[in-house]
Amino acid sequence: MIVDLYKMDGSIVGKLELDDEVFGVKPNEDVVHLAVVQYLANQRQGTKSAKTRGEVRGGGAKPRPQKGTGRSRQGTIRAPQWRGGGVVFAPKPRDYSFKLNKKVKRLALKSVLSSKAQNGKILVLDELRLDNAKTKEMVKVLGNINARKPLIVLGEDSSKEVLSARNIPGVKTAGVNTINVYDILKHDNLVMTKEAVEKIQEVYA
Repeated sequence: MIVDLYKMDGSIVGKLELDDEVFGVKPNEDVVHLAVVQYLANQRQGTKSAKTRGEVRGGGAKPRPQKGTGRSRQGTIRAPQWRGGGVVFAPKPRDYSFKLNKKVKRLALKSVLSSKAQNGKILVLDELRLDNAKTKEMVKVLGNINARKPLIVLGEDSSKEVLSARNIPGVKTAGVNTINVYDILKHDNLVMTKEAVEKIQEVYA
């Protein structure tokens, strides 16, 4: 697959051939779904907690006699039916994360990259270098190449570009080693530098 190579001013300076082993595979929806579920599960903190009847302070004495009052039997005021009592099947801190096989994760990433490429949603820049960390400069560059809600994949030493993009609504930056299936699917366009494309192909081809 061949895509246009853009300059920061929006002009086309050439063509770039994408490796079919990374950007030309048949998308596999099952593994993409697995990768998204894993990503979202791994984001969960799992820190919710509540006390059971055995953990609530107090309630040691029987609140009223067992018989003779005409009222119901009660053993403790910390039972779940009492106000201030414990919680039935109370939630406890837990780890929701799970692992996927390396081959499954690689196939999922290749699937979403290929889907973006086949739909013309990948925009490749010859380079993305800003003189200053200015949001308006990044907005201008994205406007020049007509990128809507993009995920920007950058190479090394891109601190100015990251600072310039972080305040733009709907825009997110990522490195070659931090891209994931969820972010690629979430954003309309995938804006990549030529350097980033070459590194991705080197790792995943």
